[in-house]
Amino acid sequence: MNFKNFKTINWMYWPSLILFIALVFYPFAHGIRISFTDWNGFSQGYNYVGMANFKRLFIDNNFFISFKNTIIYGVGSTILQQVIGISYALLLNKDFKGRNLLRAVIYLPVLISGLIMGYMWYFIFQYSDGALNDILLYFNKEANDWLGDPKFGVWIIVFVNSIQYCGVSMVIYLAGLQSISKSYYEAADIDGATAIQKFFNITLPLLKPAIITSFTINLIGGLKLFDAIKALTNGGPGYSSNSISTLVNVAYFRSQMAGYASSMGLALFIFIVFITIIIQKKFTVKEGEL
Repeated sequence: MNFKNFKTINWMYWPSLILFIALVFYPFAHGIRISFTDWNGFSQGYNYVGMANFKRLFIDNNFFISFKNTIIYGVGSTILQQVIGISYALLLNKDFKGRNLLRAVIYLPVLISGLIMGYMWYFIFQYSDGALNDILLYFNKEANDWLGDPKFGVWIIVFVNSIQYCGVSMVIYLAGLQSISKSYYEAADIDGATAIQKFFNITLPLLKPAIITSFTINLIGGLKLFDAIKALTNGGPGYSSNSISTLVNVAYFRSQMAGYASSMGLALFIFIVFITIIIQKKFTVKEGEL
């Protein structure tokens, strides 16, 4: 490559770099700075308080509740999405009429706003005039306040998030299945292997790159879940179904503690990066064992 072409490439990546700095890097750096202050989010002035906001995280019971829920949303949604996604992929990898239409229908919820999807499910699970309670009453069963009960609310959010985004896992696993050579299955048939044996000894090991990708994407999405919680329970009752993302929203807009909210957001970011690195390292180390 000559020098003239190098200068042309330089000019081509500058717009993207400027947008990245303006819309991603600067807000992120500014958020880190605010996390060390007592800014309320509205006033012109604020004071630096050092590590006070981060120390507060360790004694804030609402933060611990939200942190526990964040892990449940992340891990629970990820596991459920893998099970549903790979089941759909195995079905839709077969050749039958209407296969492409079914793929589109399953993937369609991914294109819908999480907030809208949450409200759609809200009208099913709500206590008064909810579709599920209407069905129970029709069969002379007692109605239940599904979203108002902490025992149900958190897991309903996990279910709704999994149903909406299982199409992402399905597409990833479909791509992985279609990259597996049929010669492996033909050899297994000659050896008399059953369908279950072929799945655990051929399909699953060769799907490892797809599993890594799907697991990581779904886990990150679950850990930063916000919109479904906002639509279904708004973090309630009390703080029982909040994630860290929704608690940041509460701290900023309701309590006017922008500095503390920024410290929670930074803690969530560090946690997600830490978990992602561990997952990637774990899978990479064991990749040659399969």
